[in-house]
Amino acid sequence: MSNGPSLQGMGIVLTRPVEQSLAVAGRLQPLGATVFVFPSLAIIDPADTRLLDRTIAELDRFTLGIFVSANAVERGLGAVRERREWPPGLRVAAVGGATAQALRDAGHQEVVVPATGADSEALLALPQLQSVEGKDIIVFRGEGGRELIAEVLTGRGARVTCLTCYRRVRPEGDPAPLLAAWRSGKVDAVSAMSAESLANFLEMVGAEGRTLMQTTTLLVPHPRIAERARRLGLVKVAVTGAAADGLALALSEMAQDRK
Repeated sequence: MSNGPSLQGMGIVLTRPVEQSLAVAGRLQPLGATVFVFPSLAIIDPADTRLLDRTIAELDRFTLGIFVSANAVERGLGAVRERREWPPGLRVAAVGGATAQALRDAGHQEVVVPATGADSEALLALPQLQSVEGKDIIVFRGEGGRELIAEVLTGRGARVTCLTCYRRVRPEGDPAPLLAAWRSGKVDAVSAMSAESLANFLEMVGAEGRTLMQTTTLLVPHPRIAERARRLGLVKVAVTGAAADGLALALSEMAQDRK
């Protein structure tokens, strides 16, 4: 990506969990972007791992494992590898390209994933998920995740197990350095990957940050999150790709609009 668009002079706040933010920062900074890592979500283990233990022990009975996010890949596969080998007959599926790439990076080269779209609806529309009657399917997700996948596949006759492999919490963070840079005009965009991370971010930056957001572009990966942002009173909202390439393109377009 070092041959990508010049992002010189563009500043962006990344609110993903810290390790993911640092990975994206490593892609954007060589293009000239100024990156502020300010996580508004932290990913931690479930409070009770007994169900995790029991379900992973029974993993051989499943025919398809669905991962709803890159966090689900990291935490779910990590939990499995701590306990056993991945069953050779258990295929994997991902809700979108970033999650699919995380699976490939972890060694799963054959991934069922939508060619376009990056949500539960796109995954459920795939031919591979239509005739699932009598099949055992496991969904790796975080605590409090959407129920759509389980509901639809159950309606199609599958036996669906939802496995909570992580929790999302709001981390502690000092917003003062970020607010100082923001006031001085160094922040052009904020990236939020979910409605939860956006709500946490607005709480963490306080009244001043919420005021600054009115003149700052919010970059989100899905129209559903954009709609939530508008309901929160934000007016400069753009839907873009979730990966670093998508953020780079959005920042490049913003830089071109200035000229």
